[in-house]
Amino acid sequence: MSNMNAHKSDTKLLFAARTTRLFAYGFVSVVLVLFLAETGLSGSGIGAILTLTLAGDILVSLWITMIADRIGRKKMLFLGSLLMVMAGLVFLLTRNPVWLTFAAIIGIISPSGNEIGPFLSIEQAALSQLVADKRRTTVFGWYNLVGSFATAVGALAGGWLAQLLQESGLSALESYRYIMAGYAGCGVVLLLLFSMLSKDAEVYPIEVKQKAGATQSYFGLHQSRKVVFKLSSLFALDAFAGGFVVQSMIAWWFHTRYGIDEGALGSIFFGANLLAGVSALLATRIAARIGLVNTMVFTHIPSNILLCLVPFMPNLWSAITVLLLRFSISQMDVPTRQSYTMAVVNPDERTAASGVTNVARSVGAAVSPVLGGLLMADPLLFSASFLVAGGLKIVYDLCLYRMFQKIRPPEEKAHC
Repeated sequence: MSNMNAHKSDTKLLFAARTTRLFAYGFVSVVLVLFLAETGLSGSGIGAILTLTLAGDILVSLWITMIADRIGRKKMLFLGSLLMVMAGLVFLLTRNPVWLTFAAIIGIISPSGNEIGPFLSIEQAALSQLVADKRRTTVFGWYNLVGSFATAVGALAGGWLAQLLQESGLSALESYRYIMAGYAGCGVVLLLLFSMLSKDAEVYPIEVKQKAGATQSYFGLHQSRKVVFKLSSLFALDAFAGGFVVQSMIAWWFHTRYGIDEGALGSIFFGANLLAGVSALLATRIAARIGLVNTMVFTHIPSNILLCLVPFMPNLWSAITVLLLRFSISQMDVPTRQSYTMAVVNPDERTAASGVTNVARSVGAAVSPVLGGLLMADPLLFSASFLVAGGLKIVYDLCLYRMFQKIRPPEEKAHC
């Protein structure tokens, strides 16, 4: 009974950490590009910093997830939280592009408002260990729901706080610095939450022994490396496409094209992320009927068609409507993708598998923001990022269906 209670306590702590972290990411995402623009950076310069931010995420995530099961998941989560605090303080205290770039590279700042860094990989592995297979997708659905809701509230709070501070007499740059101070504060909260995790969130001793021999040659993978590398290549393509339309860039697009202020942007992304969270939860019910891979593909293609349509809308409200419709189904592939990855690998490879696939996504996403920035810097190609992102994501969906349609997780095999 005590072990079961410990599992419940750890699960609650991981959910609380997810909520805090995604609130921080949403809080910053609406104003991040506006902050960088206020420092005098051009569109291409902003895109370069966003790319370096994601590149830094690759290195930090790969290193931390490679050693997390040997050094300790709790310790690595603690380290990631310290990096968040550091990044927030640097953005708060300076406008020097060199220091901002350095903080962005190692400080786990999310330009998109979505999950980045090593946290997700470690938490997914821990949750998969703490819950039964039949509950895994449902738990991941709720895990993504609370994250999306937290991102939505963070975006709303960040946008309106910046506007209210400016209306009270502060400059735009000063108002954005208050947002970064809040980001650092969220990192402190994470430190407190992770300090309370029990040893039940750590990998079992027998699994550590198995991983120690495999990590040296195959990034912590052995029997599952073939399927993980295939998934990683596809996830990298999906993330590369998504990097053209990260939340910060979409906010900049709406701000530039329609002149809407930070408060309105925060409201838009509050609604968008709230819809995305609900869609992630609904995905668990759909997956129970048609399977994880089918859910990923059949919900993702329509959302990408809607993404392509956003810049063709004749006015602000129609563009917002199509964007919100897109968000209402865009995240159905997220809990299903996460659950599928955890299901088709061995239990002792879960942290490594999640780490490798998430790093692959970061690699894919690292290049495209600078390309998106270059597109948006050209008046003729200002809206092209939506088309590039949507088209590439559809290619990803079709490839995923062809390659993994017949590879089923244990819970689906049981119903055959």
